[in-house]
Amino acid sequence: MIQWQKSSFSNGNDGANCVEVAASEGELLLRESDDPACVLPVTADGLAAFLRRLHGHHPLQKA
Repeated sequence: MIQWQKSSFSNGNDGANCVEVAASEGELLLRESDDPACVLPVTADGLAAFLRRLHGHHPLQKA
């Protein structure tokens, strides 16, 4: 069974508006708690790069 963890930025008022993460068989899984059936599998490196971009507010480059 997959154990989902809510974002540390979520609080009691957000309820169903949270990002959740779980680890499963060598990959990370992301989902929004208001649409739990839609799961995005990502690698740890991919998620780290995405978060660095968000934190630095750098636009994503098109390949």
